Amino acid sequence: MELVSRQDPRLREVVWFAVCSRALTLLLQALFNLLIPDHVADAFSPPRLPEPGPWDLLVERLLGGLSRWDAEHFLFIAERGYLYEHNCAFFPLYPLAVRALAEGAFWPFQRLLLLRSRLLLSAVLLNSLFSLLAAAALYQLGCVVLRCRRVAFLAAVLFSLSPANVFMAAAYSESMFAFLAFSAMWQLEKGQSWLSGLLFSLASGVRANGLINAGFFLYSRAKCFALQLQGGSGSVRKLPPLWKQLLSVAFSAVLMCAGIFLPFALFQYYAYVRFCGAGTGLEPAVPKPLLQLALDKGYRLVATDGGKPPWCSQRFPVVYSYIQDVYWNVGFLRYFEFKQIPNFLLALPVTLLGSWAAWTYVVANPRHCLTLGLERRKSKEEGKPRAGFCCPAVFVYVVHATVLLAFGFFCMHVQVLTRFLGSSSPVLYWFSAHLLQEHEPLLWSEGTGRQTSAPRSEKPLRGRSPGSCGKGPSENPLVRLLLNCGSITPLGKCLLGFFVTYWLLGLILHCNFLPWT
Repeated sequence: MELVSRQDPRLREVVWFAVCSRALTLLLQALFNLLIPDHVADAFSPPRLPEPGPWDLLVERLLGGLSRWDAEHFLFIAERGYLYEHNCAFFPLYPLAVRALAEGAFWPFQRLLLLRSRLLLSAVLLNSLFSLLAAAALYQLGCVVLRCRRVAFLAAVLFSLSPANVFMAAAYSESMFAFLAFSAMWQLEKGQSWLSGLLFSLASGVRANGLINAGFFLYSRAKCFALQLQGGSGSVRKLPPLWKQLLSVAFSAVLMCAGIFLPFALFQYYAYVRFCGAGTGLEPAVPKPLLQLALDKGYRLVATDGGKPPWCSQRFPVVYSYIQDVYWNVGFLRYFEFKQIPNFLLALPVTLLGSWAAWTYVVANPRHCLTLGLERRKSKEEGKPRAGFCCPAVFVYVVHATVLLAFGFFCMHVQVLTRFLGSSSPVLYWFSAHLLQEHEPLLWSEGTGRQTSAPRSEKPLRGRSPGSCGKGPSENPLVRLLLNCGSITPLGKCLLGFFVTYWLLGLILHCNFLPWT
């Protein structure tokens, strides 16, 4: 991964803090899993075949907390493929990567460990690596977009203390998706469109919400076209005719979007062939315990007897939307029930934070938002671009985060909103870093740096520059705040309390099969 600066000490600190956070996560989950008895949950829990040996039991004792809930689906898919219909809600790139590592790096341990234990070790190792790379990518993306390394650095270390931390460590696809998405955004900001498109395409093979990332390409092409049309008269004469410009923009946008949608389409086709076909007779025999599990739970097996699921006869047979609808009752306003109030309360902090971020940006940039950021700024403004969260470049990211927030709140199981946003959008971390940088005197420093993002009506307090974007000290600001938590502002206590509480509660609850986000 290319560095923002080979001499940038903050990037090394971001990686080091992420390493420490991941090590502490693994230690605490093992401790909590040992001390707290597992809850008997009505979740997907396939039988272990064959019986685990002593070394498998050791791996389960040390890392078993990271194989709960949906992690069972990913590990099962990596081991046996898409045997059950509802497994198709989980996209294939992450299980394929886990299986490849288990068959490669952990191949020498096959006599000591069963395949499932090697898969669990592979998942933990991959997620540790992806979470480190995602933190580094977020920092570099922040440096390019925010034009303020101090806020970018604080956002990256906040990512390592993410409220969705347990899902970044467990055998889930969040870490891989965050790395691919943040890296793709960074490459697009640098003008590397084809590399960005490849990374976005891979991300859509990890999670379904990767399809929404096509909006970044559409906006990028639309912005370039709009700025060309608003160029000066001298530059217009050198440009090709308008219809050629429009055709070129449309062609590149369609091509990139097709590349992003391709993994999704291929996976839906694979599922159609596997579950809607007549069966080739070459499928391996399903073990009896797995057949019995299908009978007991009502799981639909891969097509071997000619029976076809209802979605096969739809005009556009998409198994993903069918599973979300039938198996998990996901849909517009379906989760709005009185019994779900606790889950709405669980998602309240991230909902408020995301809404506040959007409102702050709109208030600070009303004209920019009304023109969708497609209006060329005046020449006086172009020479001094604003830095920080409310700078013009953040607009498309705020729109992306707001779309995810609205969709997640109204159409999904709302409790997953925390990890949904935490692994998909940098805005959650940028805005949190912005609030801390603006309101915590412990983070203010003397210097000549620019003010990042406060509206023009706001004035720096005590003669300091709260949004200073100079080089400044490389001391970790998050550690400084945590060590001086008694002297920080109520806003800072609430914000850090949200991050630390969800970071810790996630380990306690999720790792013991208790309901969490």
